[in-house]
Amino acid sequence: MPRTASEYVVHMMLEGGHREEIRFQTIQEFQKWYSGELMPKAASDDFISVPIKNIQGEYMVVRPSKVLAIRVEPIFSSSVERFT
Repeated sequence: MPRTASEYVVHMMLEGGHREEIRFQTIQEFQKWYSGELMPKAASDDFISVPIKNIQGEYMVVRPSKVLAIRVEPIFSSSVERFT
């Protein structure tokens, strides 16, 4: 039986060498944001909102044309290192 990820960490590499990390609960949630917000405006210099749901009162906006790469990393609750 395939494992199910607890969450997905999306690493965004931006022009200028900046890196940002955002988290989504499901891959479908990421796909909805990616296909609904980022891709339609990929060449645009207008700001779009990036959902940061796990940080209260904080938000981020990016220019879609400045996103150079995206890496999606599944996080499994069993992969958390535990020190005893």
